[in-house]
Amino acid sequence: MTEATLKKNSLWMMGGQALRAGVQLLYFVLIARALGSAQYGSFVAVTALVAIVAPFASWGSGNLLIKHTVRDRRAFSTYWGAAVATTLTTSLALTLVVVAVAQLALPPGLPLALLVLVALSDLLFARLIDVAGQAFQAFQRLDRTAALQLLPALVRLAAAALLFVLPVSKTALVWSSLFVVSTAISAACALVWVRRDLGWGPLSMRPVVREAREGGAFALSLSAQSIYNDIDKIMLARLVSTEAAGIYAAAYRIVDTAFTPVRSVLYAAYARFFQRGQAGLSGSTAFALQLLPWTGGYSLLVAGALWLAAPILPLLFGSDFAATSEVLRWLSPLVLLKTLHYFAADALTGAGYQGTRSVVQVAVAVLNGLLNLWLLPRYGWLGAVWASLASDLLLALVLWGIVGFKARKSPHPKQNI
Repeated sequence: MTEATLKKNSLWMMGGQALRAGVQLLYFVLIARALGSAQYGSFVAVTALVAIVAPFASWGSGNLLIKHTVRDRRAFSTYWGAAVATTLTTSLALTLVVVAVAQLALPPGLPLALLVLVALSDLLFARLIDVAGQAFQAFQRLDRTAALQLLPALVRLAAAALLFVLPVSKTALVWSSLFVVSTAISAACALVWVRRDLGWGPLSMRPVVREAREGGAFALSLSAQSIYNDIDKIMLARLVSTEAAGIYAAAYRIVDTAFTPVRSVLYAAYARFFQRGQAGLSGSTAFALQLLPWTGGYSLLVAGALWLAAPILPLLFGSDFAATSEVLRWLSPLVLLKTLHYFAADALTGAGYQGTRSVVQVAVAVLNGLLNLWLLPRYGWLGAVWASLASDLLLALVLWGIVGFKARKSPHPKQNI
């Protein structure tokens, strides 16, 4: 990949994800105003639980698809068919797991239908959209990946508008029904697009089974990310209230939206981390350090902007979310912390240290859960903020420490690939 290609792909992802973030913000405002903090908190708690399990639905097959296709395009059909087959099979089994675990993890009284609908949406249909985007990512066609990420946001915006204007009950259950239909429509479009532009392949899980350990490491890494990003929302709903979960989740959504440009660069650069990593960890680390000053500078500026803009949030989301402005000010440093640890993590992945990355992320996820268990009953959403900041800071320090230690032992890259 040339520098020009990287810049073009970064621009496609930035543009697509900026549009996606804007659309998501619009439908989030509609949902927040329609549902209120308690019903929104119930929906968020369920989606957070599903998000922890979701990476195992595809078992890292999309990452394996990128890895092998980048190095040999003839491998695409084999690993694309394997990704689809794995997602179809595993997601249905995991739906049962989510329903069972929800009885212990979530507040009592949530409708069973709410759990099933969200699980089908995010374990099956959303994962198919993800692997379709990764298929185009493997061919450096980030315009298609950006479009596939934007598509479900647009369809969900239409669904949120229906919820807002139709004379129906404004509940988490009604919204989840619209949510699953919109995600299913988007998934069907994604599969058709891949088949038309890239082709298909045999629906066999065998390639993923052969590399189950590495695929599991990818899935475990993503699950760990979801744990330290989302377990606080689950625990707030269970240990404090669904209102507190809704308020905290609203502020966290703003932080996640602000991280969009950095995420776009990470998407655009992901395949190249594997290419540079063929020369050793020093190669992928040099690439990360090349990008970090720009993304880090942006993150520092936007963290300050979030702190200043926080008081306007209740005007957008309604009086139920008045405390969101204070939560956002506390959470604003997360944009910078996430930037720091994501680039270190991708440098490790690109050089073949996915297992190391996963171990660190799982350890931090466990620590995050323990901190929330200790802090939430005493401090409510403020305890969740402290746990998040501590976890992301520790993750950045540990990952960069490992990168520095291992890179010194890695052969120096011979050339930029």
